[in-house]
Amino acid sequence: MSAGEEVRTEQNRPQQSLGPAAARNLATTTKSVPQMQEISSRWLLRTLPWVDVKGGTYRVNRRLSFAVGDGRVTFVKTGDRVEVIPAELGEIPALRSYDDQEVLSELAQRCVQREFAPGDVIASFGSRTDTVYLLAHGRVEKVGTGPYGEDESLGVLADGAYFGDAALLDGDAIWEYTARAVTACTVLALPRPEVERIAERAGSLADHLRQRRSIPRQRTNRYGEKEIDLAAGHTGEPDIPHTFVDYEARPREYELSVAQTVLRIHTRVADLYNQPMNQTEQQLRLTVEALKERQEHELVNNREFGLLHNCEYDQRIQPHNGVPGPDDMDELLSRRRGTRLFLAHPRAIAAFGRELNRRGLVPETIDIGGNRIPTWRGVPIYPCNKIPVTEARTSSIIAMRTGEEDQGVIGLRATGIPDEIEPSLSVRFMGINEQAIIKYLVTAYYSAAVLVPDALGVLENVEIGRWQ
Repeated sequence: MSAGEEVRTEQNRPQQSLGPAAARNLATTTKSVPQMQEISSRWLLRTLPWVDVKGGTYRVNRRLSFAVGDGRVTFVKTGDRVEVIPAELGEIPALRSYDDQEVLSELAQRCVQREFAPGDVIASFGSRTDTVYLLAHGRVEKVGTGPYGEDESLGVLADGAYFGDAALLDGDAIWEYTARAVTACTVLALPRPEVERIAERAGSLADHLRQRRSIPRQRTNRYGEKEIDLAAGHTGEPDIPHTFVDYEARPREYELSVAQTVLRIHTRVADLYNQPMNQTEQQLRLTVEALKERQEHELVNNREFGLLHNCEYDQRIQPHNGVPGPDDMDELLSRRRGTRLFLAHPRAIAAFGRELNRRGLVPETIDIGGNRIPTWRGVPIYPCNKIPVTEARTSSIIAMRTGEEDQGVIGLRATGIPDEIEPSLSVRFMGINEQAIIKYLVTAYYSAAVLVPDALGVLENVEIGRWQ
């Protein structure tokens, strides 16, 4: 008999026993609860100290401090041409609070675009400061002179930074460091002579610059707070200084944000399909999980209270070599006392691990709730996939001091709300409509507050795709 005839015989043979597909109709299957890929570890929600907020608003009172105008400048790019947004020139200290848009537009038009290759010197130590540089793209290192004449890195500037702004107020100012391009850089240069020509025609600009030059320098501590006059080490009977602690007249207030959705379940499903699992409970469980994921995303990325947008610019640093290295993490730690935790995208943690491997270093790990968490200098590095990764394959690493007692970062919530199932999270029955659909309003209230600026720091623009 040939192989083909044998196959036909097997196919035509009558079935001698019950098949598995039919048998399953009489069997009770073992099943899981509904699964959801979106659920993450949500370490930020788990580690952030939460403060109960009455009245929906939390006010952060601080000592009076004086802003110095150290913001970021924003640009627009058309093809290979880069232009600064005129209103953004107000981020430069000399032009802060100046609001004549016509004059600002003319200043923006006088900016000259320049390109620098890696290693090029943009400004030299000791030379006259006669140009303001606006860094549209790239990284620039500030190099000073050490106590024994050697080069010393004073920091790295990146997209949106500016330098040389002293040229607008002091014609005799000199460069106190050398500005050197680390990568290919696109820079807009605003020469002082151009500003003077515009000021000759625009009296408002001349008056503004004259006023900025005449403002007396406020006596402040190194954090920009109004100084408290003290006497120490004196002898005899000198006059002891009189002082008081001044507060901000308009302290910032954080209002609780809200995330909501309306869950709909048909009564037929809720009534009949409830064994062995309650359909309503499972629908609510997955909805609450999605709401918590969105809550953590907002705590990181919201423009009003998110961590990435509320970090002060003097607490933002750039990696010296692009990739996140031990030196950069040490610099991030040195900006604050008592850092409690790092937050980083898992790919940024992997990039940091590659750099440690390249240097032959092995990070310590600690056990937190049965999870082995890597640390640096004893500070845990928690993964957080809500920190964005840009198209250029860069991300950020956040460092925080937490808690009200340590003047750190805190989470805000309102407990005791109606129909609460978890602190500050409620599920409210909204009735049944004419289509026999049950509706539940699921709501979460939350926010975050930075009590003092140095409680939060960010290592920006870390490269996660470079393999060495």
